[in-house]
Amino acid sequence: MELTGSNAIASSSCSPYSLPVVEYEVFLSFRGPDVRTTFADFLYRLLDRPKIRTFLDDEELRKGEMISPSLVKAIGESRIYIPILSPGYASSKWCLQELALMLERYKQDEGSHIILPIFYLMEPRDVRHCKGSYEEALEQHRLKYGEETIRVWKDALEEVGQMTGWRVTESDRWSHIKGNYTLLTNELIGIDSHVNHVMELLKSDFEGGINVVGIHGMGGIGKTTIAKAVYNKVFTQFEHHCFLEDVRETLSLKNDGVTTLQSKIISSILRDDHMVRDASQGIHIITNRVCPRKVLIVLDNVDDRFEFGQILGEVRKFSPESRFIITTRDKRVLELLQVSKLYEPSGMSHDHSLQLLRRHAFRMDNPLEDKTTLCEEFVKVAAGLPLALEVIGSLLFRRDRKFWEAKLIELKRIPPTKVQERLKISYDELSGSEKQIFLDISCVFIGENKELPFYMWSDCNFNPESGISTLILRSLLKVDVDNKFWMHDHVRDIGRMIVREEDEQHPWKRTRIWSNEDAVDMLINGEGADLVEVLKVDMRYEDFELMEKEFQNLSKLRYLEVHSGRLTGDFKNILPNLRWLRLHYCRSIPININITKLAVLDLRFCPVRDDWRCWDKIKGCPSLQRINFLGCGNMSGELHIGDLKGLRVLNIARTKITKLIGGFGRLQNLQEINVGYSRLREIPTSIGKLSSLKILVLDRLDIEVPKLPTSLKGLSLSSPRVPNLLELKDLEWLHWSRALLIPGDMWKLSKLKDLELWQGRRTRTLILSSPTLPSSLNTLSISGYQFVPLERLPNLVNQSNLTYLDLSEIGVHEIAGLGELRMLENFDLRDASNLIDLDGLQHLKLLKELRVYRCDVLRKLPSLSNLTKLQTLKIFRCPLLSEIHGLSELAELSTLRIIECRKLTGVMGIDKLESLQVMKIRDCSSIEELPDITDCTSIEKLPDLSALEHLRELKITGCNQLTEVIGLGKLESLRELMITDCALIKKLPDLSALEHLWALTIIRCNQLPEVAGIERLKSLELLELTECTSIERLPDLSALEHLRNLKITGCNQLTEVIGLDKLESLQALRITDCASIKKLPDLFALEHLRELIITGCNQLTEVTGIERLKWSRYFTIDERLKTQKRLEHERWELLHRANNSRPKKWSRFHSCWGVCRKDSDIISL
Repeated sequence: MELTGSNAIASSSCSPYSLPVVEYEVFLSFRGPDVRTTFADFLYRLLDRPKIRTFLDDEELRKGEMISPSLVKAIGESRIYIPILSPGYASSKWCLQELALMLERYKQDEGSHIILPIFYLMEPRDVRHCKGSYEEALEQHRLKYGEETIRVWKDALEEVGQMTGWRVTESDRWSHIKGNYTLLTNELIGIDSHVNHVMELLKSDFEGGINVVGIHGMGGIGKTTIAKAVYNKVFTQFEHHCFLEDVRETLSLKNDGVTTLQSKIISSILRDDHMVRDASQGIHIITNRVCPRKVLIVLDNVDDRFEFGQILGEVRKFSPESRFIITTRDKRVLELLQVSKLYEPSGMSHDHSLQLLRRHAFRMDNPLEDKTTLCEEFVKVAAGLPLALEVIGSLLFRRDRKFWEAKLIELKRIPPTKVQERLKISYDELSGSEKQIFLDISCVFIGENKELPFYMWSDCNFNPESGISTLILRSLLKVDVDNKFWMHDHVRDIGRMIVREEDEQHPWKRTRIWSNEDAVDMLINGEGADLVEVLKVDMRYEDFELMEKEFQNLSKLRYLEVHSGRLTGDFKNILPNLRWLRLHYCRSIPININITKLAVLDLRFCPVRDDWRCWDKIKGCPSLQRINFLGCGNMSGELHIGDLKGLRVLNIARTKITKLIGGFGRLQNLQEINVGYSRLREIPTSIGKLSSLKILVLDRLDIEVPKLPTSLKGLSLSSPRVPNLLELKDLEWLHWSRALLIPGDMWKLSKLKDLELWQGRRTRTLILSSPTLPSSLNTLSISGYQFVPLERLPNLVNQSNLTYLDLSEIGVHEIAGLGELRMLENFDLRDASNLIDLDGLQHLKLLKELRVYRCDVLRKLPSLSNLTKLQTLKIFRCPLLSEIHGLSELAELSTLRIIECRKLTGVMGIDKLESLQVMKIRDCSSIEELPDITDCTSIEKLPDLSALEHLRELKITGCNQLTEVIGLGKLESLRELMITDCALIKKLPDLSALEHLWALTIIRCNQLPEVAGIERLKSLELLELTECTSIERLPDLSALEHLRNLKITGCNQLTEVIGLDKLESLQALRITDCASIKKLPDLFALEHLRELIITGCNQLTEVTGIERLKWSRYFTIDERLKTQKRLEHERWELLHRANNSRPKKWSRFHSCWGVCRKDSDIISL
């Protein structure tokens, strides 16, 4: 997909809870037969993800000659227009009418609307000049509608065809990138050469396995944009991927910057939420669970505080196929990290600079207005810096020539090196309230959900809807796909610089304090702070109380955020202008607070008690719009809701509240209620009167649900029945547990996209009246029906839009309509105890992930040969499954796990899986032929493994009949190899080509005489040979410069270990029960050795050099092998420790017979 425009779609969305409220933010216009079930559906879901209200128009639904008044209204109220200009768009008279109306509104209301055309399989010039199918369509319309109408439509196509937009071609993989891409914040003008250069660096060989590419250059040059473009281009080639934005800002956090980064990396890679407690735990998880995977990690905006080892551990432990991209302003950072592959982007060329400026200044590539000379001058001033071109161009949009000339003079006075000052001129043109919003975001709210600050800003009369739109149009702010604020770090720094300049020396005399150090200093020292409006303080690493006296001078404070603090005292008469109080996980809270102007009260997981003095004031507070008591476990009994007519959001989830009383039905502005996991015994019947309610969460409440308002868009509940479910026509997601009745005409919920049905074991009966589910579903989850009489599932025949299907604990014998789910990408099937087969699976050609767990009577799978997009296949504990066919055709399969399928006789074709990275096959005891793994005791032969060029881990265990492993020596990506209990293996291929192998373990392979090639395994860190009784000699190990752990046990025929004295990285050495070893090299050079065990080697008479080894934390050696010097050295060490350490820290000394000497024995030495 080629981006030809500047504005990210998500960027122009506004809060659904803000004032004034518009019904839609985006109007999506398209011709149904061209794109309805493909690109339009994808784009709608993309917009829906960050909750952008989108009008999904479809010309096939139109009737009559003219568009309806409701459509006219939707166009008028929408801020962003997105026409999908497909080849058939112009053949629809309704599409052309809409386009003309969109253009009319765009011109009428200056700056209020944006048109972002998408050229779907169309060239913009063909739309602009009405060529090809558009020319033919207009000729057909001309006969019916006349010249004047055709002229209007043709002019509209010509003008929209000149606008900035997106081009979508056949080769684009847009349908496969849902949610995985990173939203670009700059357009892609002139970026191809930069991307290609970085791509070449990523593909090239890395010295010493250091697979990192560094992009360095001045701020605003486009480093992040290049990194994002590369990321979007290659992330599908990696098993896991992660883009970490603004590492510099995260590491600036005083105490938990490192753990925050580690948590983000681990959560992204493992696809699960992980909170890291400390850096060492983070490194341990990353080393053991992230490093073995093929990952792409982008670290954006790194400075000299970043240390790779401190955050990620040793880079060489990562898979050789993993890649890192680091962007930084300082080249020295990359040099310190020993990054050898560097790229420094140059400034934009003159032509590209001119093109970028025009796109922002005119919103089109070829403007009709003649300001060519001025444009040239601005290009010179911007000096090829993309960020400057974007911000300056946006500032000039729809301004007259005099304004352009004045700004040009102003910019020329600023030296080219002072980029921030040049960008600041855009800030200077903002209105007073727009500046307030900009400074709030740049100091505190980057990464914040855009909905939340709207309450405060609206109450302060900042007009946030208009303000946010202006900041977006000026390219000073963006909203990402998760509906969160994003700023370029240069722009953010401008805002913070402006605040710092309010008083360079005294932070408490500034309007905003976001630095934890400044905030704590101000509060502790009691400095005067009457100017502070926004204050954020994190007390997780501080241990003192905050009393009212610390806040008494904050008369202008409107936002206060405290994390994990102890607030005590009475705040009743202080903080008179407070609009937003956010206390999270605080250990104590004030006995009273001033809520006179409070709009948001957020006391998440705080010790709020029933006798709190604020209750009476809260229930009568007209300004309160959002109340959050999530996790306030001390709240119990009745909650008097009072007369909070302005309330929009109420969250009392995970409290002990039992009843809501007061004027509940009068809360006509209430839009969201969450009472899940509380002790609520009933829902007021007046809830049906809440005409604005959009979200209702009633999870884990054993209550009867009354009639619900028809305005609902999201509903989560645990209840047998919903009285008026089919009246909820606007419902978009439904999570319903303990349902007793699934209506047969549920298909009437035509807007439903996400449906989750779950049953508990307590439910005895389920009634299904031939249910047909809505065809609009994207996600369907049905689980927990294993213990109720559910004989069949709802028919899936009409679910052509479904992308995710989860069926767990179901008792059905078949899945009707499975083969019709042609868009399905992810299929989870678990605990289907009665399911015999999966007929229809073979038709799911877009399927990427398939998991089949614990299906007790499943005997076979259809051939998988058509599932060419499949990347992950996991089959676990299917005891009757006997065959799996078609694996050889799965060209994209990267992960294969088959565990405890004891009837499975063969898995053919694994040797053809060229993309395979992870393969684990365990406890499949009937398999006779396959590249096996664990406890497949009947295997005599494996196919040639040489084609598995991406395989990283191979374990062959308990294959008693196996005699050889063909192709093993060609697995160049292999990192870990374990062969255990394969008693008949007599030979292994030469392993010298396994240059990335770091762990080699061979245990109880009794007939194996040698292991060829290990002397050339440069990356080897762990080598274990245990009870390999036929091995007589090992090659010279001296070249294994990274070997840290060497264990040789029970190798009775082994006579010597050559090169042991050269292993300078060795930390642990264990040589035990090797009866034929007569001599070992001198060990004096092993200065890193910390563990040494040499026992049971009966013919070994002496070990030299050990007297010079530093004291090891674990040292066991036969007494007869010790020299007099070593014994004297040990005694000195022990006496020294006895005199300088507490007894509990003394190490115990072990003799060669395993007798542990007591502490008293040590002292006596």
